[in-house]
Amino acid sequence: MKIVSPSILSADFGNLERDIKMIDRSQAEWVHIDVMDGVFVPNISFGFPVMKPVRKATSKVLDVHLMIVEPEKYVKRFVEAGADYVTFHHEACADPRAAIAEIKAAGAKAGSSIKPATPAEAIFDYLSELDLVLVMSVEPGFGGQSFMPNSLDKVRALRKEIDEKGYNCLIEIDGGISAKNAKEVFDAGCDAVVAGSAVFSAPDPEQAIIDILNA
Repeated sequence: MKIVSPSILSADFGNLERDIKMIDRSQAEWVHIDVMDGVFVPNISFGFPVMKPVRKATSKVLDVHLMIVEPEKYVKRFVEAGADYVTFHHEACADPRAAIAEIKAAGAKAGSSIKPATPAEAIFDYLSELDLVLVMSVEPGFGGQSFMPNSLDKVRALRKEIDEKGYNCLIEIDGGISAKNAKEVFDAGCDAVVAGSAVFSAPDPEQAIIDILNA
């Protein structure tokens, strides 16, 4: 499986509907929405008001990444706003199992994300309950950073654990992904890649998505 999830954090906010419609036409299957609170990460992005017009503009899967403290307080509202996947940060959550249960009860698929310093093994205990694991290959909070190659060791460890135990859990990676490194990322065991600058800074964003898929 190969999924591209363009991150609208890199879109043109003056032409957000145009950029969402581009994703809708493209071969990307998901739309990645980064939610930042300025506390868990040193940046602030967008919340519920942006979700609704995005949901209206596309039929693609909304892949919502919560980079916020106490995510369990907000997951239900993100699902109500149109999220198909809600991914919280392992490091920001006091009770991951409760957050997963909350997401699923609201009717969405549950994901957990790990920062570069967090080992893959930190989430092995609740992998069986997850639909998605998001490996950060840059420090969360800012776009345009360089890919950290050692993140692929985490992907391989997760792929091995998921396959050996027969879990139904996708692996996604976020940070510094482009057509140049997409092949090694997919080969390591990723099912989905988040791409921001590589798509929205390209002369032809739809072709950039195809190039990542065909890498």
